[in-house]
Amino acid sequence: MARTPSTMLELGTSAPDFSLINPATNEQVSLSDFAGKPLLVAFICNHCPYVILLKEAFTKFAKDYQAKGLNVVAINANDVANYPDDSPEKMVEDVKEFGYTFPYLFDETQEVAHQYQAACTPDFFMFDADHKLYYRGQFDDSRPNTDIPVTGADMISAADALLAGKPTPEQQKASLGCNIKWKEGNAPEYA
Repeated sequence: MARTPSTMLELGTSAPDFSLINPATNEQVSLSDFAGKPLLVAFICNHCPYVILLKEAFTKFAKDYQAKGLNVVAINANDVANYPDDSPEKMVEDVKEFGYTFPYLFDETQEVAHQYQAACTPDFFMFDADHKLYYRGQFDDSRPNTDIPVTGADMISAADALLAGKPTPEQQKASLGCNIKWKEGNAPEYA
């Protein structure tokens, strides 16, 4: 289990555009669908122990904060040829099993992951209503094989601050997880 930190994309960065398929609905979902609305983009996958640890709490967070006005999308950019547990078919199973209330999109070319400088799963990018990067970092301090409980404290704090119109949180800790499973020859320089 490789421990890979987030690249911590520069705050204020404009959200890179995306238009990706949602395997659960077979519909395209685009950044423009969330125009004028705050948006959390989460790079996750099905098989990563770091993501598995957070799935239930993240699903609850997403449902709670979607009701408060924060839009949420998740993106899987892993190489499914070498990691078939992350295939679109398995993504649909995850959506059903965990009751995702947000689109879970497939980045087959890995281009969107490159544009976001996503490095690990989970990797979180929270944008304000103008789609400027407001928070990028960890869900909380929990990690697999530790006694630290999953609380979502960092993400909740950032979301509350964003929705209350407060300044960007000064303390932002890098997310930590498994590296994104890049296709051969596709790993970016930042990874």
